[in-house]
Amino acid sequence: MSLELTISEAIKTAMRAKDRVALDSLRAVKSQILLLKTEALGAEVSPEQEIAILQRMIKQRKDSYEQFTAQGRNDLAEVEEAQMKVIEKFLPAQLSSEELEAEIKQIISETGAGSIKDLGKVMGIASKNLAGKSDGKSISEMAKKLLS
Repeated sequence: MSLELTISEAIKTAMRAKDRVALDSLRAVKSQILLLKTEALGAEVSPEQEIAILQRMIKQRKDSYEQFTAQGRNDLAEVEEAQMKVIEKFLPAQLSSEELEAEIKQIISETGAGSIKDLGKVMGIASKNLAGKSDGKSISEMAKKLLS
């Protein structure tokens, strides 16, 4: 089942449960998917694009959460955090730090990377292979750590 259909079903469930936070979060996700479909002239959205949408939305909420927390607006920060948790349910399981390190070590050995100069080569493959399983910032930090 596509993400769009899954989100539609979750919207119905949230409506029945009168869960306002989940409803707002899910409607935002569906809106982004429909927007992408419109831009692509009705073409189907690929699973990679769906994951990218979810990751972007989580990153936006994480940034908002940090800003609201820094400004002492805990009421708004709680809403952003709750929406983040709702959206994260639709992402594939995230890699732990140890799993991420093992994956990147494998990529480094496959590419023959030996120094920080080879970061671009490692990041290109890692970003493609680990899309949806870990965010780009974590991948980059781990790759830099292992290559230096």
